Amino acid sequence: MERYSVIREKHPREIVLLKAFPCAWGRCAFCDYTDDNSRDEEAINALNFQVLSRVTGQMGVLEVINSGSCFELPEATLLEIRRIIREKQIQRLFFESHWMYRNRLQQMRDFMGVPITFKIGVETFDNDFRERVLNKHADFQMPEEVARYFDSPCLMVGIQGQTREMIDYDIRMLKQHFRLGTVNVFVNNTTAIRRDEELVRWFLDTYGWLREDPAVEVLVENTDFGVGD
Repeated sequence: MERYSVIREKHPREIVLLKAFPCAWGRCAFCDYTDDNSRDEEAINALNFQVLSRVTGQMGVLEVINSGSCFELPEATLLEIRRIIREKQIQRLFFESHWMYRNRLQQMRDFMGVPITFKIGVETFDNDFRERVLNKHADFQMPEEVARYFDSPCLMVGIQGQTREMIDYDIRMLKQHFRLGTVNVFVNNTTAIRRDEELVRWFLDTYGWLREDPAVEVLVENTDFGVGD
């Protein structure tokens, strides 16, 4: 599995995929990324230190992702991230967090000592689909609530049961309430959630312009950021 990459197009940055403790929620219906989690703290830190050693600071921006939230990274790993931020003169950090940690974001900003762009896996702003089908465990009702805490929502498109109208609404809310965002095209995995090929084709045709939008990153494959497998 590749755990380090450099993104050179929109928002140039280095990116690392780290291991963490199990996701505090861990029951999203579409997610099998939790297979990358562990309870072996020593092994987690050993791997993470090795991956973080590849960070050069060349972009001045670092994104750290793991199969869960940044708050599930071990303390030693967080301390190493902070050390590297200072040593490599990183000016901005990208982290991802679940909705349940929304009241701890400032705590992490204070700890790291640099501006943090916080991503959140919203998947969709359609509340019924997000909770009943995807089992996201994120009880906000309106995009404005998310925007009070987070900088950049991650949306998911192309799932069976999702509609064009849902996607239209999600993209509109992304552009209306946030400066940044990511749209992930769903890829079949080991879960029971399935991809809707016709809906994917419609999205890529209708929203092809998002690829030129400097504020939105579209991931057609899970590995489009250069990490994962």
